[in-house]
Amino acid sequence: MILSRILITDFKNIAGADLDFSSGLNCISGSNGSGKTNLLDAVYSLSMAKSFFNFQDSFSIRDGKESAAVAGYYYMDDGSVSKIGLGIYGGNKEGKTLKCNDKAYKRLADHIGLLPVVMVSPSDSNLINLSAEERRRFLNALLSQMDRLYLEKLQRYNKTLAQRNRLLKDEDPSRELVSVLDAQLCENAEYIFQARQKLCSDLQESVQKHYTQLSGGNETVRLIYQSELQKHPLDEILLRNFDRDKIMGFTTGGIHRDDVAFEMKSPAQDFSLLKRCASQGQQKCFQIALKMAQFGIMRKGGKATTPILLLDDVFDKLDMERVKNLLQMVSGEDFGQIFITDSNKVRMDSLVEKVGGSARNFEVSSGKISRI
Repeated sequence: MILSRILITDFKNIAGADLDFSSGLNCISGSNGSGKTNLLDAVYSLSMAKSFFNFQDSFSIRDGKESAAVAGYYYMDDGSVSKIGLGIYGGNKEGKTLKCNDKAYKRLADHIGLLPVVMVSPSDSNLINLSAEERRRFLNALLSQMDRLYLEKLQRYNKTLAQRNRLLKDEDPSRELVSVLDAQLCENAEYIFQARQKLCSDLQESVQKHYTQLSGGNETVRLIYQSELQKHPLDEILLRNFDRDKIMGFTTGGIHRDDVAFEMKSPAQDFSLLKRCASQGQQKCFQIALKMAQFGIMRKGGKATTPILLLDDVFDKLDMERVKNLLQMVSGEDFGQIFITDSNKVRMDSLVEKVGGSARNFEVSSGKISRI
C-alpha cells in the first residue's frame, strides 16, 4: 500500500496542498512550527479518521475557517486505487465524514485497519512520563488497526461503562440494572484483556532487539502489562467494588484501569521505571524501539499490509551514531513508504545519502509545502 497523492485544504496551518509522494522515502524539512508535523498528521488522519494528537476534531480546522478536508490516493496491494476523503466541520455543523471512493462509511470504525500507519513523534514521551491513559491509548490504537473485533468490543465496553457511570451518580442506583450492565462489561472485557496481554508479550522481545540496535548499549528493557483481571475475574471485581463505586460515582475497577510498566535494567542497577532511571537519550531510544516493534507486529498481523511509517523529528535527543543506526534500520526491506521530518535539511540530506536509496524532498514554510 502506497500513498501516491494527497490534497489538503485548511487542515491546521496548511491552507492548501497538492503533493505527489515517493513510494519509498519522503523527506520534509522546515523550521520549527512551519507545519511539518501537520503534514504527517494529515496522512495519519486519513488512516485513523482522527488526529494523532489528542485534540478535538475541530482543532484540526485552520483558524478562521469552518471546515477542513484531506484526500488521499492509495495504490493498494491488490493493484487497485482507493481514494480516501476526510471532511472535518466546525461551528453549527460540527462533525466529520469519511469516504472511500466517494462512498461514505456508515461507521468510521469500518475504515480502521484498511490503511495501517505507525507514527513516531516527540509526544511519544507521554507514553513514559504521563498517565496510564496514554499507554492504554497506544495499545488500543495498535490493536484496533489489526483486529476489527477488538475495536468493536472496546467500543461496546466504553459505551456500557459510560452508562454504568451515569447510573452510579443516581442517589439510589438500581442494583438490577447495574447487574445487567456488569454482564455486558464482562462479555467484552475478557477479549480485550487477552488481546492486550498477548500484545505486550509479543512486543517484549522485539522492543529489546530494536533498543539494542539503536542504542548500542547493554541495558535491558521490558514491558509489564498490569491489569486487575490477572488476579480476579471482572464480575468479582465489580461486585466487590460496588459500594465504593456508588460513593465515588464511577466504576473504579476494570480493564479501563489497565496499565503497562516500561522498565530498564543496567549492569549497575536493577529494573526501575524508565521515567525514573533513563536519560533523555535512552528514553528516546525506547520510544522509537517501541514504535518499531509496533510496526513489525502490524506488518505480520492484521491484513499483512506494510504500514506507512511517519517519523516526526526523530533526530532530536539522539547522537549521530544512534541516528545512523535508526536510518539503517528503516532502510531495510521490511519497511515500505516512509515520511520523515527534520528542521535541519542539510543534516537530513547527509544522513539519507549515507544510508543510500532515492528520496523525494519537500520544504514547508508557514504552512506552504513545495517539492524541492
